Amino acid sequence: MKFAEISKMKSQTSKKGHRNVRLQDLLRKHWFILGILLSIIFAAIAPNIGTKGGVLKPEYTVKYGAVSVIFLISGLSLKTEDIFQTLTQYKLHLFIQIFTFIVIPVFTHFWSSILLFLGVNSWIIKGMLTVACMPPPVSSAVILTRASHGNETTAIFNSVLGSFLGILITPLALLITLGSTTVVPLVNTIIQLIITVLGPLVIGQLIRKFSKFRGHGIPLNNIGQILLLFIIYTTFCDTFMTHEMGLSAIDILVTIVLVLVLQILMMAMSYSIASNFPKLFSPSEVVAIIFCSTHKSLTLGIPILRIMFHGYSHLSQISLPLLVYHPAQIILGGLMTTQLKDWVRDCRNKRLPV
Repeated sequence: MKFAEISKMKSQTSKKGHRNVRLQDLLRKHWFILGILLSIIFAAIAPNIGTKGGVLKPEYTVKYGAVSVIFLISGLSLKTEDIFQTLTQYKLHLFIQIFTFIVIPVFTHFWSSILLFLGVNSWIIKGMLTVACMPPPVSSAVILTRASHGNETTAIFNSVLGSFLGILITPLALLITLGSTTVVPLVNTIIQLIITVLGPLVIGQLIRKFSKFRGHGIPLNNIGQILLLFIIYTTFCDTFMTHEMGLSAIDILVTIVLVLVLQILMMAMSYSIASNFPKLFSPSEVVAIIFCSTHKSLTLGIPILRIMFHGYSHLSQISLPLLVYHPAQIILGGLMTTQLKDWVRDCRNKRLPV
């Protein structure tokens, strides 16, 4: 009897141990997704801490701190020869920029016609069209590409290139789609890109070239993802602090659904097209394409909207799709990192066709 009881206790202990190991493995594998959820929850509980002008001062700590460190890490991690090799892949860059500035606006234009016919708020539709014209951001696509084991140099180059092109293309696209345009602050945008992106990237490369430091013993990838969680938290703090939407609960819900549907469709389309050309794009480059060609910049977008529609009573309605799009693209990307990482690994091991 005692032997049976001891065996039963050992069996229960063993099962409990296995469950704990599985839970630990699950948390270790999906900690970033859990971090996203916690960031959103904390932002909802105390949005005043991470909003602009709050205790954390995100207008400085995010804009010049987190983003700069992200690209410093990239500079330390990337091989210089890989950067120069990426610069020569004009077909890859052309695909991303065409998808960003032509495919998405054209698709959104036809999609908006259907939504207008279905009776969706016309100002929300204008906000969707405005989002489609925006250039890519310079941080989230890079971090998510790295986290998914994608081609980081491709993500960096096209994020920076897209931001520069957006200075010229975005006002023209807005003129064509909405009949309105604005003057993008050219000098300020270039200075900001140099300070927060190009400068840290070059410093990282110089450290790599003139020293033996390669970040050994430092979890650079995890640090980058933690910084992205900080960006997510401050973004949602601003979102939760925005009270003057002037929209009904139904309009807000419809906007969230439409933005998510648009993002999922665009990501699926970019993946489907790019992955069908294995001779042109490697699996890691396809990952970079998915994020770089579909992400849109809140940093440049909000100032443009405030200049274009200053004094308009519908400014909040037009801004809402972009406010939703920015955190949603990070959440969707975070949810996809594990699957994309496994897909890239399997493709490299030739277990799955590209």
